[in-house]
Amino acid sequence: MGIYNNKVIQGEKVILRPITMEDTDYIVKWRNNPSVQKNFIFREKFTNEMHKHWMETKVKNGEVVQYIIISSDDKTPIGSVYYRDIDSLNKSAEFGIFIGEDSARGKGIGTETTRLFTRYGLKDMGLHRISLRVLDGNDGAYRAYEKSGFKKEGVFRDMVYLDGEYRNVIFMSILSSDVSDAEEV
Repeated sequence: MGIYNNKVIQGEKVILRPITMEDTDYIVKWRNNPSVQKNFIFREKFTNEMHKHWMETKVKNGEVVQYIIISSDDKTPIGSVYYRDIDSLNKSAEFGIFIGEDSARGKGIGTETTRLFTRYGLKDMGLHRISLRVLDGNDGAYRAYEKSGFKKEGVFRDMVYLDGEYRNVIFMSILSSDVSDAEEV
């Protein structure tokens, strides 16, 4: 897979650009937003130090490729999308996304971002397999992943204990062989 070119990705509703250390305040704000946090398994208060550590130990060494989602309309940052646990040998990674600004949800931004970043992962990064985990009940995200070509692999029942109850985690993936050259992701 080599070095990722960190190009800017242009869509109809969004522009995706590589994350920088200057995005720390956005990431911390978004990750602590209750409407974002409720869909994460990791629920601890997110700090500037945690983000800086992530940037220095994961993004900098290529274990994570992370982008900022920017609204095409007003050019404001509204969320983030990333690949983590990038495995060059097996050409695989885990996908993650969050729309940090409440006003940006329900507009198809997550679906478009997922499609664009999945295409980037499969074509530009040379990934063969992209997986993701989604909490059962996060229906909007699940629909966006399905529309983007991800297939449900299974449900891990009662996998996590959150907010005083056990929750199922749905595993999904997309393979490079799921997408033909003539087909758009």
